[in-house]
Order: sequence, then structure tokens, then C-alpha cells
Amino acid sequence: MPGKAPDEPEPFEPFPVLESEHVYASDWCSLRRDMVDLGTGKPQEYHVFEVPDAICVVPVLEDGRIMLIGQYRYPHGHTHWEVPAGRISAGESPAAAAARELAEEAGVRPGELRELPSFYPINGISDHFVHAFVATHCVQDDSHRPDDSERLFARAFEPDEVRALLRSGRMRDAFSALCLFHHFDLEAADAANDQP
Repeated sequence: MPGKAPDEPEPFEPFPVLESEHVYASDWCSLRRDMVDLGTGKPQEYHVFEVPDAICVVPVLEDGRIMLIGQYRYPHGHTHWEVPAGRISAGESPAAAAARELAEEAGVRPGELRELPSFYPINGISDHFVHAFVATHCVQDDSHRPDDSERLFARAFEPDEVRALLRSGRMRDAFSALCLFHHFDLEAADAANDQP
């Protein structure tokens, strides 16, 4: 029998902000410099990386295979396996963004979207938040249209192949690894609940 998750810790009072300025801003991200009062009498500089919220989604085809994306990432120059992910556009719901990214990156339409636990991937430097999903009963179509800056292709894998990729430590994208672990954990819990 699984244990009960503990409550959240008691919250601390936020640091009072003495001043705040944007050091850099673009369509992709911005950097904010805050001066905060730590209560010690000496102001502390704090840098906050601002990025729009995003989605990450595990696409499961009707036959149970999982679609992964082989994607080139410019910052480190490597190509590795990921699940579809992307930023939420202004006025777009997380579910709509998930369906859009599935089409653009994996060329699939979801039959059903189910929420997975969402997360702050870099909460030491940003309030960037990721809404996670699993898309089941996905159907392949011709909607695959990556952005100009994206070099990627989609490929379907058996679930055991994806588990082996995770266990090997070669799933280097943290968004993808976390979402896949949550997906497999949820799948195992559902199977256990279905037992008589």
C-alpha cells in the first residue's frame, strides 16, 4: 500500500524587494535583477531568469508505443531523445499547447490528454513552470511542422526500449526523463488498481 504524501513545508515570508530592473529582454527570455532585503541589514542581489511557462507531453500511440523526438540542441551541440515540449503562447491553455506541440514535433493527434505532475525545472533561478501531460491513443498524421530553428525527427519505441533508455542514463533531457518516469509510475499505479 503506497504511503500518504507529506504536506508541503510551512512557507517562509518572501524577501522584501528593494528594487527591480530588467537587465535584458527578448522574445525568448529576459533577465531581471532584484535587490532584496534578507533581514541582515545588507541588501542582496538576486538574478531571476524569466521564461514563459511550457508544456511537456508523453505521446503514446494506439498500439502502446511511445513517440520520442530526436532533437538537436544548439546550446550544447548534441542530438538526443526527448518527448515533445514547448512554450505556451499568450492566451493559449496548457492543453492546447500540448496538442499543438504534439502535432508540430511528433506529427500526432492525441486521443486523450491526462495531466501528469507539473514542475519548476530551474527554481533556483527562475519561476519557469512546466505543465506535464501524457497523450494516449495518439494517431499519426501529416501535421509534423517543426519551427525553423528546430532540427528534429520523430520515432516510435516500445515502452521497454524507453525504460531501458531511462535506466541507461542516456535520457539527458530532464523535462523528458521526469515526464516519462511520472508516466510509467502512473501506468503502474493504474495497473495495480485494476487488480482484483
